[in-house]
Amino acid sequence: MKPLEIAQVLALFVVVLTAAPLLGSYMARVYSGGRNFLSPVLGRVEHAIYRFGGVDPQIEMRWTTYAAALLAFNLVGLLLLWLLQLAQASLPLNPARLPNVGLWLAFNTAVSFVTNTNWQSYSGETTMSYLVQMAGLTIQNFVSAATGMAVAIALARGLARKSSSTIGNFWSDLVRGTLYILLPLSVILAFLLVSQGVVQTFSPPATALTLQGSPQVIPLGPAASQVAIKQLGSNGGGFFNANSAHPLENPTPFSNFLELVSILLIPAGLPFTYGSMVGSHRQGWAIFAAMATLFTVFLAGALASEFGMHPANLEGKEVRFGVANSVLWAVTTTAVSNGSVNSMHSSLSPLAGMLAMLNMQLGEVAFGGVGAGLYGMLMFVILTVFVAGLMVGRTPEYLGKKIEAFEIKMAVVAVLSPSAFILLFSPLAAVTKVGLASVLNPGPHGLSEILYAFSSAAANNGSAFAGLNANTDFYNILLGIAMLVGRYAVIVPALAIAGSMVVKQVTPPSSGTFPTDGLLFVALLVSVVVIIGALTFFPSLTLGPIVEHFLMRMGRTF
Repeated sequence: MKPLEIAQVLALFVVVLTAAPLLGSYMARVYSGGRNFLSPVLGRVEHAIYRFGGVDPQIEMRWTTYAAALLAFNLVGLLLLWLLQLAQASLPLNPARLPNVGLWLAFNTAVSFVTNTNWQSYSGETTMSYLVQMAGLTIQNFVSAATGMAVAIALARGLARKSSSTIGNFWSDLVRGTLYILLPLSVILAFLLVSQGVVQTFSPPATALTLQGSPQVIPLGPAASQVAIKQLGSNGGGFFNANSAHPLENPTPFSNFLELVSILLIPAGLPFTYGSMVGSHRQGWAIFAAMATLFTVFLAGALASEFGMHPANLEGKEVRFGVANSVLWAVTTTAVSNGSVNSMHSSLSPLAGMLAMLNMQLGEVAFGGVGAGLYGMLMFVILTVFVAGLMVGRTPEYLGKKIEAFEIKMAVVAVLSPSAFILLFSPLAAVTKVGLASVLNPGPHGLSEILYAFSSAAANNGSAFAGLNANTDFYNILLGIAMLVGRYAVIVPALAIAGSMVVKQVTPPSSGTFPTDGLLFVALLVSVVVIIGALTFFPSLTLGPIVEHFLMRMGRTF
């Protein structure tokens, strides 16, 4: 790596480490309902939304009511987005006169954006009208992100409160996350991106002449506003097919840096929000340290693999930013459940591609999606506390509350459900003609294409390995199912744990209590995350990227 590339990586770490605690503290004030510096401007808007929706934010919900409201809201959003795509040819703001989206592609896309996955089996600029992009996809970018944050906050309340029965109000959590956090940050980022040349216009596609004198159609549209929330909300869906490798989405090194920071900012800040809410900043730092350790190790491994094996390999990389920034983006986007790309992951070295895949298979917990990363890591915290309890021979406790059979069962369901569907659907695609018909490359790389697609869907990531034609009924349906499982088979158990823990009494710590805010617990937590992922996915990774790595060293490529 060149000194400038090292400096860029270090600058990213410094900016995120500086900004995350400040943002985390601000988010804690927002979700507690306390006054913040935006209250004089947005307070009236918030109360107007409650009056319009008939919501009393002071009335809190049990976990079952909270989960029912969340699921109903998401179901309505899914159906509306599905119908919007099916009728787009008859709707305004369609200057390119794009036709209606096909039934199962529309289903896949609706599920994708409602679950905060943003997997795209289509080219955005040639498939979706401006109206669908804005009123459909961008709105879901906001509310799906706010939904994930609401679940994390509800779980934090369940762990922090003493002998209560409620975990908050879903509607107020949704409104506050959108109004005070996602919207202001998106406005600021959108203006910064426009200043760098990211397009924001309602004009129809432009026509230009190439150097050879041939006409070329250049798609335009309101991209900057969608790029901002796609990064901040760990959505990742690109306005253009090339995503953040497109010069109208990511034109300069500074826009590249801004987008990287925005991907990490909220997920890195939420552990500090959690620390404030549970009354122990050390607990927040412990979770942040575990996330940062996993992220750093995976980044170091991917950079070592890419530069060690192919020091001058630019295939599939974004040549404007270089190999290091392409690898940094690949690790960031798969660690943070964002899914945007500024290079083609299929062209990474086999081991770097494997680490990007493993990032998703571990459950997107380093740092994970907005909200999803925190509540996903808390599932592993509960399992780690259970393991620690077995080690010291005591009933496991976390924050003074006993972890019992119900919490362990729910945590296991949350951790293993996405993994199960990855390992069920991937071999199904690999042994059927309809599944194999979409694979571009033979051998282990072709298996990696399939495995990556289902890992991305079940982890609600949305990035693609490239090479796999996923726009078929077979993949649109199966990937849609995997996205639903990956989202709601984690959310519902997380809320169930919140409801179970919130009613429990707090017992004072004793000499046998295992501390959960020190380096030993951080090391144990990281170990549990890695061991569970390794035991689950090592056989499949061996058949894909690991075999390809050794064959490549022998001079055979795919």
